[in-house]
Amino acid sequence: MAEKPHLNLIVAGHVDQGKSTIIGHLLVDLKVIDERTIDKYAEESEKTGKGDTFKYAWVMDNLKDERERGVTID
Repeated sequence: MAEKPHLNLIVAGHVDQGKSTIIGHLLVDLKVIDERTIDKYAEESEKTGKGDTFKYAWVMDNLKDERERGVTID
C-alpha cells in the first residue's frame, strides 16, 4: 500500500478568531470526521443555545468547560 503524504500544519491567531473551527471544518471536508459525528455535534451545540455554529469547533474542543464557555482551553 502506498504511503499517504504527511503534512505539518500550524494555525495561529488571536482568541476567538476561529482556529478550532477552521481545523474542524477542514477535517470534515477531508472526510476524517464523518457526517454522523458532525451532525451529533450540531445537535449538542443547539441544545446549549449556541445554534449549530459550534459544531466544527467541537471537533477540536472536547472538554466540557470548552464547550460551555465557547473557547478552547487546552
